[in-house]
Amino acid sequence: QVQLAESGGGLVQAGGSLRLSCAASGRTFSTYTMGWFRQAPGKERDFVATINRNGDYTNYADSVKGRFTISRDNAKNTVYLQMNSLKPEDTAVYYCAAGSGIIWSTQRRAYAYWGQGTQVTVSS
Repeated sequence: QVQLAESGGGLVQAGGSLRLSCAASGRTFSTYTMGWFRQAPGKERDFVATINRNGDYTNYADSVKGRFTISRDNAKNTVYLQMNSLKPEDTAVYYCAAGSGIIWSTQRRAYAYWGQGTQVTVSS
């Protein structure tokens, strides 16, 4: 089992940047595929990015490609989401998630463990 805690959210103007962090408990972080999802008010929780266990494979939603970068530091039990060129439509609660037994996935059901989320608000 792993516990996840996101941080780094906040209020930023359009065009700005934020870096989200997700710290994981436990000694088995490196065995989990990690993902970032986001949920805007009244909408579904959508896939944003995923990274495999050793960090050499990543995948992104089309809406964030070229602007967001997912990375991980297994020595620090942490996954990051660097968000650049932010837009008002990026406003959402951002969640990190951990999944085992998968190489990578864009599907929520593939991830068994979730953090509490961090709010990102982008003003126009």
